Amino acid sequence: MPASAPLILGNEPGSFPHSVLAERHPAIIRQVREAFPYGPDRRRALDALLASCTKGVIEPLPADAHDRDRWAAWGLDTYAGRSWFDVPWLWSESYFYRQLLESAGYFAPGPWQGIDPFRPVKLAELDAPQTDEELAALDALEDRPADERDRALLHGSLWGNRADLGFRLSAGGADTSAAVPGLVADDSETLWSLLPPSGAGTLCLIADNSGRELIPDLLLIAHLLAEGRVERAVLHVKPHPYYVSDATPADVLDALRRLTAAPGAARGYGRRLWVALTDGRLTVRAHPFSCGPLPYAEMPDDLRAEFAAATVTIVKGDLNYRRLVGDRLWPPTTPFPDVTGYFPGPVAALRTLKSDVICGLDAGTEAALDAEEGPRWRTGGTHALIQVRS
Repeated sequence: MPASAPLILGNEPGSFPHSVLAERHPAIIRQVREAFPYGPDRRRALDALLASCTKGVIEPLPADAHDRDRWAAWGLDTYAGRSWFDVPWLWSESYFYRQLLESAGYFAPGPWQGIDPFRPVKLAELDAPQTDEELAALDALEDRPADERDRALLHGSLWGNRADLGFRLSAGGADTSAAVPGLVADDSETLWSLLPPSGAGTLCLIADNSGRELIPDLLLIAHLLAEGRVERAVLHVKPHPYYVSDATPADVLDALRRLTAAPGAARGYGRRLWVALTDGRLTVRAHPFSCGPLPYAEMPDDLRAEFAAATVTIVKGDLNYRRLVGDRLWPPTTPFPDVTGYFPGPVAALRTLKSDVICGLDAGTEAALDAEEGPRWRTGGTHALIQVRS
């Protein structure tokens, strides 16, 4: 592990983290408030959270919160009473979503218990015509050589991350139809070497977003199982709604239903996934740490053992990348294996760039990006990477 880099905070006006806390979070509260006919108590709670996260301080959880002890262990006792902007950005963001669920009544007995406040936008994306177009494209892959299908489905999983709903909300509906930019790092050959056609191991895939990102993740898993590159797959999702579009078990079912109801090749993928779930070759995990505010370097022992036993763990998306390498301002040329050396087994990151955290670039790539775009290349979602530590 290299010498530690500065933790990212949200207290610098004009910075990307500051804009998330000051602009994106209030926009999400307003969106949730208008998405459901919440009664006066819930609306007051959402308004109080809006005031707290913009001008107030971090409030503790209710005394009877089911996860109060867990959040205390994760740092709540240390950070309560401080400004949202003055604590680690990863922690502040994560706790915001925990408090948003509290305000919406997600955990409390009553009519809103278990109701995903982000479900309307998730379903709208899943039902969008663009999803039909993407699924129809699978038909053209059926007769292509195996290596072409490998590459297409891997890149589908990688670039599907651009459908991230929380990102699009603050980006003003960023255009996702533009030509795919090149990768800033590409270790895909190393990844395929860990997944040979005669593989008999286990793939862990830590999912990020639902909808039009989760579908290509499921397609990649179905392909790897069908081609015999892995014998078993474990899909890690969030145990409850998180970061607007993060995938939960309910979102997996929605995506699976979307596939099985589609025509053509998509339906075949959906049916194969359905069978894989029923016979145990594919399992879904929703570990509480998936919604934790800490880096994976602090993962609990049961997760560590699971990842240690996997042939490879694929970590999807920007948030999971931040948790994998630590939410710190690493020099971009810091080697990826150096900051992931703690991970208990081979690990691969598939990520489009939507935050300042980056490592594993060569100096020439960093210089070219800075010269062409300035700092925006880090956060604009127009570049991506595939990085592997074998």
